Amino acid sequence: MSCFNVRVYGIMINEQKQVLVSDEYIRGGYYTKFPGGGLEFGEGTLECIIREWQEELSQQVEVVEHIYTTDFFQISAFDGTTQIISIYYLVKPISPFTAPILNQPFDFEIPEGVTEVEGVRWINWDEFNAATVTLPIDKVVADLVKVKY
Repeated sequence: MSCFNVRVYGIMINEQKQVLVSDEYIRGGYYTKFPGGGLEFGEGTLECIIREWQEELSQQVEVVEHIYTTDFFQISAFDGTTQIISIYYLVKPISPFTAPILNQPFDFEIPEGVTEVEGVRWINWDEFNAATVTLPIDKVVADLVKVKY
C-alpha cells in the first residue's frame, strides 16, 4: 500500500527583501522550514495554505503564484514510510503581520513533555539560501526562490 503526505507551504518576502522561515522543534529534532503544513482531506491546496497561515501565524494571506511542486521521490523525515509531496506558493499578507518574531534560530523554550514548538523569523535576502532550511524539498525551493525573485 502506498501512502502519500501532501504538504503545502507559503513563501513570504517582505519589503526589506527578507524571507520568513519557521524554526520548529518536532519530536526531538530541530528544523528550519517554510511556514505551512498538511493538506486535510476535502481541502484544496489554496484553502490549506490560507488555513495553515491563519492557524500558525494568525495571518491572513493571499496566494500570489505557484512556485513549485515536488517532482522527485522524497520519503518523510518524520515517519520514514510515507512519500512527501510538497506544494509551495508565493504569498502576501492581507492583514497586519502580528506574529511574534524570533531574533535568532530556535530562540524558544521547550517545556517538559512538549513534542512540538515553533516560532518564525525573517532571514535577510543576502543570507537566505538552501543551507538556511533543513528539509530536502525546502532546499530545492530556496534555490528556486533565490533565482526567481
